[in-house]
Amino acid sequence: MAYVFLAVAIVSEVLATVSLKLSEGFSRLGPSVLVCVGYAVAFVMLSQALVRGLGVSLAYGTWSAAGVALVALIGAGFLGERLSGIQIGGIVLVIGGVLALELGAEHGP
Repeated sequence: MAYVFLAVAIVSEVLATVSLKLSEGFSRLGPSVLVCVGYAVAFVMLSQALVRGLGVSLAYGTWSAAGVALVALIGAGFLGERLSGIQIGGIVLVIGGVLALELGAEHGP
């Protein structure tokens, strides 16, 4: 169940971040409301994932890495932003870092 809360936190944070771009400096009401609600839901859901037993390094690492990757892909796919090979490599490294955190925790010191 903790992973369900984490997934909702990720989706909410991505929605809020994309809406931040669409709000045009909070000058558009609809996207501005989505920013506020999305971030609020994201933090509540992240806290619920932590309460239900996810470690903070795994939960926050997964949340942030998935957010970075998804926002970059949405920016490239729908917002006309470019994504270079170096940026794609950076996304892979971020995701790899989260995997290393999890694998390191499983195998101990």
